[in-house]
Amino acid sequence: MTTSPSERGVSLGMPELPAPAYPDDVRARLEADAREIISRYPDSRSALLPLLHLVQSEEGHVTRTGMRFCADVLGLTTAEVNAVATFYTMYRRRPSGDYQVGVCTNTLCAVMGGDAIFEELQEHLGVGNGETTGDGKVTLEHIECNAACDFAPVVMVNWEFFDNQTPDSAKRLVDDLRAGRPVSPTRGARLCTFKETARILAGFPDERPGAVEESGSAGPASLVGLRLARGEAAPARVVHPRDGGPHDEPQERKVHEPSPGEHLSSHDAPQDTSASDPSHPAGPVAEEGE
Repeated sequence: MTTSPSERGVSLGMPELPAPAYPDDVRARLEADAREIISRYPDSRSALLPLLHLVQSEEGHVTRTGMRFCADVLGLTTAEVNAVATFYTMYRRRPSGDYQVGVCTNTLCAVMGGDAIFEELQEHLGVGNGETTGDGKVTLEHIECNAACDFAPVVMVNWEFFDNQTPDSAKRLVDDLRAGRPVSPTRGARLCTFKETARILAGFPDERPGAVEESGSAGPASLVGLRLARGEAAPARVVHPRDGGPHDEPQERKVHEPSPGEHLSSHDAPQDTSASDPSHPAGPVAEEGE
């Protein structure tokens, strides 16, 4: 007895129809932006990464229509564009929220509390990894590394840092995002939506009044290596043994007591509260290069 392919659950692999084009007015606007981006590069195909951010700023993720547009203006095949769009995680392949909330769960952030933050946010928001809240505001995901280990555990929203987070502070953060309250990261300008962020990453200026001036710089913990390389003496700090055993300190070696404005690395002084807690302010207290 034989069975048909449909009865066996076998797909015949019918080819997908070509992606629809953008409406004429949208395409004309994007083409003008694309020409500006392409003009910055000696080889037009080098403009593919910012062009993918450009089409992502249009619909909130990289659609087949967006990839077709990139292929058309750069003279590439859609396969070439798709290979790049699927390689980089900054390009979303499906609809997502206005705010991409990424919790670092790599080693240091995990042991400092990142795993607990991610678990509590999933329960608090009622979503899993890569899922979006019903109101379309927040997409939650775990991130392998935010490259901010000196401020662990770190949460990133639309690629902006929120340092030294706790489960409670992270829940307050997503609640503020969903309620439409203004939110500012630890080391950057106040947040904008994911679409607005994508346009900035495409190479267009942030036109919000005062946003550039708010951007700030690296935090003190990130600049320790730079200062040591310049020969600047670091303040003495004595770390007592974990077992609390006896330790004799010479008179000239005094324990460094940080000033109220000094922001220590989480490696040295794990934070019980986060930068978003007004009673425990954190963040840069010095400009880079000072």
